[in-house]
Amino acid sequence: MSAILPPAERLWWKHPLDRVEGTWIVIALVWCLTMFAMMVGWHVWGKQNLSTETYKTTPEKFTQKAQAVVDKYTVRTESYKNAGGQDEKIPVVAPPPGSDVYLVARLWNFWPIIEFEKDKTYRLHITSLDYNHGFSLQPANINIQIVPGYEHVVKVTPNQAGTYSVVCNEYCGINHHTMVGRIYVK
Repeated sequence: MSAILPPAERLWWKHPLDRVEGTWIVIALVWCLTMFAMMVGWHVWGKQNLSTETYKTTPEKFTQKAQAVVDKYTVRTESYKNAGGQDEKIPVVAPPPGSDVYLVARLWNFWPIIEFEKDKTYRLHITSLDYNHGFSLQPANINIQIVPGYEHVVKVTPNQAGTYSVVCNEYCGINHHTMVGRIYVK
């Protein structure tokens, strides 16, 4: 028999397993089960993965909620150059601890800038109004894919003060590289 010609008997699963082949199958099965158990363990005890809530929403509903938070908790505005090179003002929102905060992703920015207090817990609601975007919090290395029509809720307790960049890590068009937001932790 050669590798080019098909086997003479097509019912290969009816042939007895060789001892070495059976050993490798058992090793592979044990390793798969071990990795499965470790994934559950990393999530439950290792706190490696974010536990998020996800709800269906519409751009109109989410925009209204975000605008209400911006109207209520804006402390100042900051200027930035938009994708067209024009100056725009973006609000900086400092909500009280324990509150719900809304972050909108849309071509090609995150809105608003958020200011958290260190060691206080917040519920961060994130959605996209147009295309798939990514929420990558740097240098903390938190990554979430933001899908239009879904509101992702993440419980956030920042433990280090500083300025964090929010970067879109899902390609979203020609000005994707300019889609950067900020989160301040005081």
